[in-house]
Amino acid sequence: MPDTPENLLNDVYGIRSLVKEVETALRSQHQILQMRGMSLPMGTFNTLSSIDEDLTSIEAALVGETTELGQLRALAGTSEKINSSLDLDAVLREAMQNVVDLTGSERGYIVLANPFSDEWEFRISHDPEQQDKQGVVTFQGSSGILRKVLESGEGLLADNAFDDERFADNNATIARLALRSVLCVPLKLKDRVIGAVYVDNRLRAGVFTDRERNLLTAFANQASIAIENARLFTRVQTNLNAINELKEFMDNIFESIGSGVITTDSQHNIIIYNRAAAEILACDRASATGQPLAKLLPGFEQQFANELRLVYEHNQNCVVDMDTDDLEQGRRVLSVKISPLKDPGQHRTYGLALVIDDLTEQRENEAILTTLRRYLPPEMVDNITTIANLGLGGERREVTCIFVDVRPLSTFPPGLRAQQIMEMLNMHLTVASNCIHEAQGVIDKYMGHEVMGLFNSQLSPCEDHAAQAVEAALSMRNAFARLYSQLGIAPEPHFYRIGINTGVATLGNVGSLNRRDFTAIGDAINLAKRLEENAAGGQIIISEDTLAHLRQHSPPGFLASMRCEEREAIQVKGRQQKTPIYEVLRHDV
Repeated sequence: MPDTPENLLNDVYGIRSLVKEVETALRSQHQILQMRGMSLPMGTFNTLSSIDEDLTSIEAALVGETTELGQLRALAGTSEKINSSLDLDAVLREAMQNVVDLTGSERGYIVLANPFSDEWEFRISHDPEQQDKQGVVTFQGSSGILRKVLESGEGLLADNAFDDERFADNNATIARLALRSVLCVPLKLKDRVIGAVYVDNRLRAGVFTDRERNLLTAFANQASIAIENARLFTRVQTNLNAINELKEFMDNIFESIGSGVITTDSQHNIIIYNRAAAEILACDRASATGQPLAKLLPGFEQQFANELRLVYEHNQNCVVDMDTDDLEQGRRVLSVKISPLKDPGQHRTYGLALVIDDLTEQRENEAILTTLRRYLPPEMVDNITTIANLGLGGERREVTCIFVDVRPLSTFPPGLRAQQIMEMLNMHLTVASNCIHEAQGVIDKYMGHEVMGLFNSQLSPCEDHAAQAVEAALSMRNAFARLYSQLGIAPEPHFYRIGINTGVATLGNVGSLNRRDFTAIGDAINLAKRLEENAAGGQIIISEDTLAHLRQHSPPGFLASMRCEEREAIQVKGRQQKTPIYEVLRHDV
């Protein structure tokens, strides 16, 4: 059996037991011998006492060695555990538990330097009084002792902190905290202090010895490496996550680009091919990647040999137009921007980057506009182009909006077929539409038996747009009267209801890339609809803003041909105060 401290200690225990038994037996025999007039040799019991004292000393030394050996074994196991993890919080939790186990301390704290500032942070603790405060570390030890260790980089041991002269400046704090045994060692990485391990005991003095200090110092050295490795891993993981997020972001941007993007190698084989390119060239990514560019753009290399030479030899960007024709997609016009792909040193061109846009619809529209210019005023055609170029967005501008309910369905005679109702409804809608067009307004939309018109849109800008809208409404009154006469009816009151409001709205295109509508949205539009809903049959209702615009911008004599009579203010949904309204009438009515 090897002579380990544990085995030797067991032998000492056995020998001491034998000595005790011998001493007990001799004392019993000594009494018997005295009764017979005899005695044991002199010094027998002194010799046994001396042997017992020597064995006690040996036992104490072996206990110390056994304890130290156990601590060293625990230290080895602890080092293995904390170095097996790259999770900083897990490393700190494991380290704190092992510190308490190794030193037999009552409380323990680990403080670390913040890598991004000069501040110290208490990251983890072992404190029975704070065990319910999850995630909150409140330091209850001696800040003075901890500060000295962090500043000096040297460990401090106090077996009775209150009586220790080194801590005379902190006696008040030590007394208040009732500290007895304190041990604090730095966490050092090379010559740099990255934190400290602090343990104390408020109940007993002399808990910590030089052995615990040396042990904790060795542990701190191992823990410092594990903490730095965990921090390094966290930084690497954070950077990797950032790179992955950036790559995903770039991929999303790449996929969301409306233009086709293709990159090739020096042999013109396709490397990168985005979603828009697949749609434009009618070839999916799996089929295109790795294929020669000429397979997707037949004749490309032959048609643009000079441009390719400029790209490769002179590093110039070129923009060329291609006419393609196939059975499935027909004739198309593609704009292709060609740029060189260069190595990081910018010395060698190793491929091409192509940005492709399908200009087929644009060229067709340009041809249509060219034809329209032969029949329409150039200003009107230019305004059509302006609206088309707004894209899926809009601009804010002052407009006058008119809503017309031409004839509620409840006013049609019973027994009519759906086709007859539709025919009569279209007759009424035509009357309203013609009046809006004649006043230079734009039909925004039809909604069943209602029509919405805009004045001062980008298509027909004008300064007196409120007057145009009112003129359209007054013209409708006469036009509807003529229609009623043609239909052989004389409704009283008239069927139509009209609401007009002036204000700022957002005008632009809504929809998708393939289909869109030009419309207006905003509170000014909503109020015009509310005015129409609150109008009675045969009424033309305008808002206070429309009346103000009429007074400022109407043509000479316009207001003299009509009158505006104030009606009872109405409560409009979404507004707290009532809205003033006015009915518009001709002087001859």
